[in-house]
Amino acid sequence: MIYKSCVSWLRFVVMLLLWGESATTSFGQVWQWSVPVQEVVSPETNDHPRAFLWIPPQCKQVRAVVVGQHNMLEEGVLEHPEFRAELARLGIAEVWVTPGINVVFDFQHGAGEQFEGMMQALAAASGYQELAEAPVVPIGHSALASYPWNFAAWNPGRTLAIISLKGDAPLTNLTGSGRPNPDWGSRTIDGVPALMVIGEYEWMEARMAPALTYRTQHPAAPISLLVDAGHGHFDFSDPLIEYLNLFLRKAVAQRLPIRTTIGKPGLLTPIDPTQGWLGDRWRPDAPPQAPAAAFAAYTGKVPEAFWYFDQEMAAATEQHYARMRGKQPQLLGFVQDGKSLPQTETHQQINLRFTPLADGMSFRVSSVFLDSVPAGSPNPPRWTHLPVGAPLTHAPGPVAVSRITGPVVQTGPDTWAIQFYRMGLDNPRRSNDIWLLASHPGDARFKSAVQQANLRFPLQNKEGAAQHITFPPLANVKAKRLKHSTVPLAATSDANVPVHYYVQEGPVELKGNSLIFSEVPPRAKFPVKVTVVAWQYGRGHEPKLQTATPVLQTFYITK
Repeated sequence: MIYKSCVSWLRFVVMLLLWGESATTSFGQVWQWSVPVQEVVSPETNDHPRAFLWIPPQCKQVRAVVVGQHNMLEEGVLEHPEFRAELARLGIAEVWVTPGINVVFDFQHGAGEQFEGMMQALAAASGYQELAEAPVVPIGHSALASYPWNFAAWNPGRTLAIISLKGDAPLTNLTGSGRPNPDWGSRTIDGVPALMVIGEYEWMEARMAPALTYRTQHPAAPISLLVDAGHGHFDFSDPLIEYLNLFLRKAVAQRLPIRTTIGKPGLLTPIDPTQGWLGDRWRPDAPPQAPAAAFAAYTGKVPEAFWYFDQEMAAATEQHYARMRGKQPQLLGFVQDGKSLPQTETHQQINLRFTPLADGMSFRVSSVFLDSVPAGSPNPPRWTHLPVGAPLTHAPGPVAVSRITGPVVQTGPDTWAIQFYRMGLDNPRRSNDIWLLASHPGDARFKSAVQQANLRFPLQNKEGAAQHITFPPLANVKAKRLKHSTVPLAATSDANVPVHYYVQEGPVELKGNSLIFSEVPPRAKFPVKVTVVAWQYGRGHEPKLQTATPVLQTFYITK
């Protein structure tokens, strides 16, 4: 079978765009298949992690696959509508794994074999057998930011491009996870384009330095740097998604063969850095010391420069910096019960309280501008260059709050609710862990501002009356009838409280208490499995109600 370009597609989901700047995640995105990763038992759940697969609905052959594990930003990037639209145009699939299978991708202790087993299982489940051998774009954030580099060192011939998102340089001594990298020995990432992204508000020279050192020692390694100006460690923005899309377009155009045959993946064309461009490293609130230029024409200090595909990529990098350069800082805080919450010397800086409303699962959170630099955290004074207590002003306009990750959905301007989803209800580290982001885009005078906060809630309500869910079986649906079919969900609780749902896998979307079918990819293996979970959280306040045991129902899309 010869490759044919995937047709551009995508029904854009209406997103809460934070002033066109910071991006938020959505529960509306489809993952058509999932498989347990049999080679791994996660210490988080004492069970096998689950790998989820999305293939562009009109894709006849997968050219490559972006693979991310469950940390924080990976999920939101992979589910961003513009990111998926770009992957659909390029013929690229996505895989997301929860919990993660190997934090640093330690190929000396089985990470490669675990990955291959997972991809073979997804290929068998979906019918897209090329997944077992397709080129990979590993993406990892923070504690998972070493994984993309180590994946590429393990198999550079299969790595289309590397995206280390707000974390690590290759072979850094400061891994976000705190775990050592595997020994690369004589391995290199020569010829593999790599992008290291760091947020301005997390900037540390010590984190960038290993990347410059590696470039000097390995001049054939094409490593790019993007500092996400006006942003921090816990957020991604629409402009960043646009930049990632441009990076991937360049990688596909320069590396992938135009035609490939399933079962015979073509060789990736190595990148010669001398045929690209160089741009000066980022300098806080200072212009570059030399203009970006073609490699041989660059007049700056090469040891302090990073590589870029071409003039367009180098210009996009400088434009990203210029948008925030020289502007004044502004700081944000979170408000609960009418009071601004203090910052603490923790990773999240702000801890939210779970004070549920009458339904037992809703709570209120809002955000405001701060009028002075807060005490309790070293981070704001470091990047604002202002002492604790220094007065602050800010741009006009309200502050927006959005979801970073976790089981939560916004239900009103300042109201949120627990909303479990495909990662399940049984992970004591993640299933009750919510991260929210306050953000403002800034203006001509002020930089954009972001502030993260963390909320943990009881994983289960264990006191009060017990409740049980009844979830009637769901009938199979013929593929030819999908356009005209909806599946009503009619689960009930014997406590006479509303039952909620999430879709674990399948080409369907949850709309209220009904399933709406999306397009099934053309080479999907039938029958296609759809799994829906009914859940009810209960109440921790009077009258107390225990969390119900979730009930799972499965049906199939048949030919």
